[in-house]
Amino acid sequence: MKYGFPIAAVGQTIGLLGGSFDPPHQGHLHISRAAMARFGLSKVWWLVSPGNPLKAHGPAPLEKRLAACRALVTDPRIIVTDFESKVGTRYTAETLEALFRQYRGVNFVWLMGADNLASFHKWERWDWIMENIPVGVIARPGDGIAGRMSPAARRYARFRLRGREAELLPQVGAPAWCFANIPMTDISSTEIRQRGEWQR
Repeated sequence: MKYGFPIAAVGQTIGLLGGSFDPPHQGHLHISRAAMARFGLSKVWWLVSPGNPLKAHGPAPLEKRLAACRALVTDPRIIVTDFESKVGTRYTAETLEALFRQYRGVNFVWLMGADNLASFHKWERWDWIMENIPVGVIARPGDGIAGRMSPAARRYARFRLRGREAELLPQVGAPAWCFANIPMTDISSTEIRQRGEWQR
Protein backbone atom coordinates (compact mmCIF):
# COMPACT_ATOMS: atom_id res chain seq x y z
CA MET A 1 0.00 0.00 0.00
CA LYS A 2 1.57 3.24 -1.10
CA TYR A 3 -0.49 5.89 0.69
CA GLY A 4 -2.57 6.23 3.82
CA PHE A 5 -2.21 3.40 6.33
CA PRO A 6 0.58 0.92 5.50
CA ILE A 7 0.34 -2.68 6.63
CA ALA A 8 2.52 -3.70 9.58
CA ALA A 9 2.67 -6.87 11.66
CA VAL A 10 3.06 -7.06 15.42
CA GLY A 11 6.74 -7.30 16.30
CA GLN A 12 8.02 -5.66 13.11
CA THR A 13 10.74 -3.02 13.40
CA ILE A 14 9.99 -0.02 11.21
CA GLY A 15 11.97 3.16 10.73
CA LEU A 16 10.09 6.43 10.28
CA LEU A 17 11.65 9.03 8.01
CA GLY A 18 9.59 12.20 8.14
CA GLY A 19 9.98 15.20 5.92
CA SER A 20 8.64 17.30 3.10
CA PHE A 21 10.47 15.32 0.37
CA ASP A 22 10.48 18.50 -1.71
CA PRO A 23 11.66 16.80 -3.88
CA PRO A 24 12.64 13.23 -2.97
CA HIS A 25 16.03 12.10 -4.27
CA GLN A 26 18.63 9.34 -4.20
CA GLY A 27 19.95 10.58 -0.87
CA HIS A 28 16.65 9.68 0.78
CA LEU A 29 16.91 6.18 -0.65
CA HIS A 30 20.52 5.86 0.46
CA ILE A 31 19.89 6.78 4.10
CA SER A 32 16.76 4.59 4.21
CA ARG A 33 18.70 1.52 3.09
CA ALA A 34 21.61 2.36 5.37
CA ALA A 35 19.27 2.79 8.34
CA MET A 36 17.70 -0.62 7.68
CA ALA A 37 21.14 -2.22 7.66
CA ARG A 38 22.55 -0.42 10.69
CA PHE A 39 19.50 -0.49 12.97
CA GLY A 40 18.12 -3.88 11.92
CA LEU A 41 14.88 -2.47 10.51
CA SER A 42 12.54 -4.52 8.35
CA LYS A 43 11.08 -1.46 6.60
CA VAL A 44 11.30 2.32 6.42
CA TRP A 45 8.18 4.42 6.03
CA TRP A 46 8.52 7.80 4.35
CA LEU A 47 6.09 10.08 6.20
CA VAL A 48 5.53 12.75 3.55
CA SER A 49 4.36 15.74 5.54
CA PRO A 50 1.68 18.23 4.46
CA GLY A 51 4.05 21.01 5.55
CA ASN A 52 6.89 21.83 7.94
CA PRO A 53 5.86 24.10 10.87
CA LEU A 54 9.49 25.30 11.21
CA LYS A 55 9.71 26.54 7.60
CA ALA A 56 8.28 29.87 6.47
CA HIS A 57 7.51 28.79 2.92
CA GLY A 58 5.37 25.81 2.08
CA PRO A 59 6.52 22.89 -0.08
CA ALA A 60 5.12 21.75 -3.42
CA PRO A 61 1.58 20.31 -3.34
CA LEU A 62 1.38 17.07 -1.38
CA GLU A 63 0.10 15.01 -4.31
CA LYS A 64 3.03 16.09 -6.46
CA ARG A 65 5.54 15.09 -3.78
CA LEU A 66 3.81 11.76 -3.14
CA ALA A 67 3.84 10.96 -6.86
CA ALA A 68 7.55 11.85 -7.08
CA CYS A 69 8.30 9.56 -4.11
CA ARG A 70 6.36 6.71 -5.66
CA ALA A 71 8.19 7.15 -8.97
CA LEU A 72 11.57 7.09 -7.21
CA VAL A 73 11.05 4.18 -4.80
CA THR A 74 11.52 0.68 -6.20
CA ASP A 75 12.65 -1.06 -3.00
CA PRO A 76 9.60 -2.87 -1.54
CA ARG A 77 10.94 -2.30 1.97
CA ILE A 78 10.48 1.47 1.59
CA ILE A 79 6.85 2.55 1.93
CA VAL A 80 5.57 6.00 0.95
CA THR A 81 2.66 7.25 3.04
CA ASP A 82 0.62 10.40 3.61
CA PHE A 83 -0.33 9.20 7.10
CA GLU A 84 -0.03 12.70 8.59
CA SER A 85 -2.44 14.13 6.06
CA LYS A 86 -4.89 11.27 6.59
CA VAL A 87 -5.02 11.64 10.38
CA GLY A 88 -4.67 15.45 10.38
CA THR A 89 -1.55 15.81 12.52
CA ARG A 90 0.82 18.76 12.23
CA TYR A 91 3.65 17.99 14.62
CA THR A 92 5.84 14.89 14.91
CA ALA A 93 4.72 14.14 18.48
CA GLU A 94 1.07 14.13 17.37
CA THR A 95 1.91 11.87 14.43
CA LEU A 96 3.72 9.43 16.69
CA GLU A 97 0.79 9.30 19.10
CA ALA A 98 -1.50 8.44 16.17
CA LEU A 99 0.91 5.78 14.91
CA PHE A 100 1.19 4.19 18.35
CA ARG A 101 -2.61 3.96 18.54
CA GLN A 102 -2.95 2.57 15.02
CA TYR A 103 -0.06 0.08 15.18
CA ARG A 104 0.03 -1.48 18.62
CA GLY A 105 2.87 -3.97 19.01
CA VAL A 106 4.99 -2.52 16.19
CA ASN A 107 8.50 -1.35 17.10
CA PHE A 108 9.11 2.07 15.59
CA VAL A 109 12.40 3.98 15.32
CA TRP A 110 12.45 7.68 14.46
CA LEU A 111 15.13 8.50 11.88
CA MET A 112 16.72 11.92 11.49
CA GLY A 113 19.84 13.58 10.19
CA ALA A 114 22.51 14.97 12.50
CA ASP A 115 21.46 18.46 11.41
CA ASN A 116 17.95 17.79 12.75
CA LEU A 117 19.36 16.65 16.09
CA ALA A 118 21.20 19.95 16.38
CA SER A 119 17.88 21.85 16.30
CA PHE A 120 15.73 19.11 17.81
CA HIS A 121 15.11 21.09 21.00
CA LYS A 122 13.06 23.56 18.92
CA TRP A 123 10.56 20.87 17.92
CA GLU A 124 7.15 20.74 19.57
CA ARG A 125 7.34 18.33 22.58
CA TRP A 126 10.79 17.15 21.53
CA ASP A 127 11.50 15.69 24.96
CA TRP A 128 8.30 13.62 24.75
CA ILE A 129 9.57 12.24 21.41
CA MET A 130 12.88 11.22 22.99
CA GLU A 131 11.04 9.59 25.91
CA ASN A 132 8.67 7.59 23.72
CA ILE A 133 10.53 6.34 20.65
CA PRO A 134 14.13 5.23 19.96
CA VAL A 135 15.92 7.70 17.68
CA GLY A 136 18.40 6.76 14.97
CA VAL A 137 20.60 9.67 13.92
CA ILE A 138 22.17 9.51 10.46
CA ALA A 139 25.41 11.46 10.04
CA ARG A 140 28.22 11.79 7.57
CA PRO A 141 31.53 10.58 9.05
CA GLY A 142 32.93 13.45 11.11
CA ASP A 143 29.87 15.62 10.46
CA GLY A 144 27.90 15.15 13.65
CA ILE A 145 29.63 17.59 16.02
CA ALA A 146 26.72 20.06 16.20
CA GLY A 147 24.30 17.22 16.82
CA ARG A 148 26.45 15.67 19.54
CA MET A 149 26.72 19.04 21.30
CA SER A 150 23.00 19.85 20.99
CA PRO A 151 20.71 20.32 24.01
CA ALA A 152 18.91 17.06 23.15
CA ALA A 153 22.17 15.09 22.96
CA ARG A 154 23.42 16.54 26.24
CA ARG A 155 20.18 15.91 28.13
CA TYR A 156 19.94 12.30 26.94
CA ALA A 157 23.66 11.54 26.84
CA ARG A 158 23.36 8.54 29.18
CA PHE A 159 20.82 6.89 26.87
CA ARG A 160 23.05 6.94 23.80
CA LEU A 161 24.01 3.57 22.33
CA ARG A 162 27.46 3.10 20.86
CA GLY A 163 27.78 2.57 17.12
CA ARG A 164 28.44 -1.13 17.50
CA GLU A 165 25.17 -1.43 19.45
CA ALA A 166 23.10 0.13 16.67
CA GLU A 167 21.11 -3.04 15.91
CA LEU A 168 19.83 -3.07 19.48
CA LEU A 169 18.11 0.31 19.07
CA PRO A 170 14.61 -0.99 18.14
CA GLN A 171 14.55 -3.38 21.11
CA VAL A 172 15.96 -1.41 24.05
CA GLY A 173 13.00 0.92 24.50
CA ALA A 174 12.94 4.69 24.77
CA PRO A 175 14.70 6.79 25.72
CA ALA A 176 17.49 5.51 23.49
CA TRP A 177 19.36 6.98 20.56
CA CYS A 178 22.32 6.13 18.39
CA PHE A 179 24.56 7.84 15.86
CA ALA A 180 25.20 5.98 12.62
CA ASN A 181 28.03 7.42 10.54
CA ILE A 182 27.15 6.73 6.91
CA PRO A 183 28.94 7.99 3.79
CA MET A 184 26.36 10.12 2.00
CA THR A 185 25.81 11.67 -1.37
CA ASP A 186 26.06 15.45 -1.60
CA ILE A 187 22.66 15.79 -3.25
CA SER A 188 19.98 17.74 -1.38
CA SER A 189 16.43 18.89 -2.05
CA THR A 190 17.53 22.51 -1.72
CA GLU A 191 20.20 22.12 -4.42
CA ILE A 192 17.73 20.42 -6.76
CA ARG A 193 15.31 23.32 -6.36
CA GLN A 194 18.06 25.89 -6.84
CA ARG A 195 19.06 24.23 -10.12
CA GLY A 196 15.47 24.61 -11.32
CA GLU A 197 14.92 20.86 -11.58
CA TRP A 198 11.91 20.94 -9.25
CA GLN A 199 9.17 23.56 -9.28
CA ARG A 200 6.86 24.17 -6.37
